Amino acid sequence: MKAVAVSVFHNLGRAVRAALLLLPLILAVLWCGRLTAGDIVRPGELWPDESGRHINAHGGGILAYGGRYYWYGEDKDARTNAALVGVSCYSSRNLKKWRRLSVALSVDTTDAASPIARGCIIERPKVIYCAGTGKFVMWFHLELRDKGYRAAMAGVAVADRPEGPFRFLRASRVNAGRLPSGYTEEDVQMLDSLRYTMKLKWWTPEWRRGVEAGVYMRRDMDGGQMARDMQLFVDSDGKAYHIYASEENLTIQIAELTDDYTAHTGRYVRVAPGGQNEATVLFRHGGYYWMITSGCTGWAPNAARLYRARSIMGPWEGNLYNPCCEGNDRRPVEKTFLGQGTYALPYGKGIIFMADEWRPNHPSDGRYLWLPISFDRDGGPQIKWRDSWSLKKLKAGKYNDYPE
Repeated sequence: MKAVAVSVFHNLGRAVRAALLLLPLILAVLWCGRLTAGDIVRPGELWPDESGRHINAHGGGILAYGGRYYWYGEDKDARTNAALVGVSCYSSRNLKKWRRLSVALSVDTTDAASPIARGCIIERPKVIYCAGTGKFVMWFHLELRDKGYRAAMAGVAVADRPEGPFRFLRASRVNAGRLPSGYTEEDVQMLDSLRYTMKLKWWTPEWRRGVEAGVYMRRDMDGGQMARDMQLFVDSDGKAYHIYASEENLTIQIAELTDDYTAHTGRYVRVAPGGQNEATVLFRHGGYYWMITSGCTGWAPNAARLYRARSIMGPWEGNLYNPCCEGNDRRPVEKTFLGQGTYALPYGKGIIFMADEWRPNHPSDGRYLWLPISFDRDGGPQIKWRDSWSLKKLKAGKYNDYPE
């Protein structure tokens, strides 16, 4: 019995010694796994901030400034899409770990007549930095409290710091009294003769011809153009542009902003008239401006669309094809993987397509679908579904099948 005990003791000792010898290797493997896990994005999963709470920044965009990234989005309630808090702001150094900062733009809780009174609708906030003024400028789609989606306004606010607080300046429709680039008084007279088509049944050939010509643009010219789902884009020359769904969500408009980014110059173009697009995502690659959009099906997802142009003010070509590819039964390409685009974020040698998976019955639980944009042999964008992917690889351009 004693001999058996000694044998067991010696065998146990060898096992312990072997484990001790392997311990550094085990720790190294665990440490590498930890680093890899910190670099991995898992689209559609809960994304906790540093406090452990799911990030609440829906329909948002990201500003890179001062070595940090700032993520702005709709702070949603668990039961309503009305704005009860305002625009949230998160900060990160690596795009993976996010810290919630103070509310960037708060709704007005004291003045029920304020355009941003608590209970209004604030959607798709975007922030850009104006080097000329040193100000941070936020634009957003605004609907007045208890008015549904009739207002179709654009709101603007400014701040001295990226995290805010942002000071609300005003809200209005866009480019009142202005015709799109290329339109003449003769075009206005022609449109006036077609205004009767607005009373026709939607989607009839005659109604569509009137829409494509611009009858809704003409209707709204005096009071300003409707501005719903929106995007901001700062070009390489420092010029900034406001891109939004207009004309009853039937046509995209791209409007130039003033040098301080807080107003419109009056110069704008119509894109894909009558195409019924929203949720624009805009970026540059390979000598083209690319715009990914969605159709208008409420909260339900649909197939993404793709447009391109040599100049941001057009002419724009499209609908070219659905840039989403290689999905699966759970994440079908014909439904943009169950998401809707909101922003394109350049990151190193890559670009991130940011999208929202809306959950209208529990808005604050909406998920984020971040995916790398790759490019085909002809330079066209492609978005492939990935259950997980690496920020480090994206930054190094590893997801570009045919890099520029």
